[in-house]
Amino acid sequence: MNSIDILSALAEPIRLEALRMVWDGREHCVCELMRELGVSQSRMSRHMAALKTAGLVVDRRDAQWVRYRRAPNLPEAVAALVDAALALPASQERHAA
Repeated sequence: MNSIDILSALAEPIRLEALRMVWDGREHCVCELMRELGVSQSRMSRHMAALKTAGLVVDRRDAQWVRYRRAPNLPEAVAALVDAALALPASQERHAA
């Protein structure tokens, strides 16, 4: 888990919105993330790969789809950082990026 990867992952609005969805602890199919966020499968997969590289999510293959969920056992400081990023109003997220 690299702090640069974590901060980079949080800096992109689509990734932040995807993280907001999976932060509930349940598994979410990439198809669901694509539909909710209005992005293509390849783009969503790239965003989720960045979140996985940062150590924020884990994945599981389910037939032709991949399901993502919040990474278990995140360090408390990392979870607090994500919580703070998710607490920002959406308008601030767009201006910060």
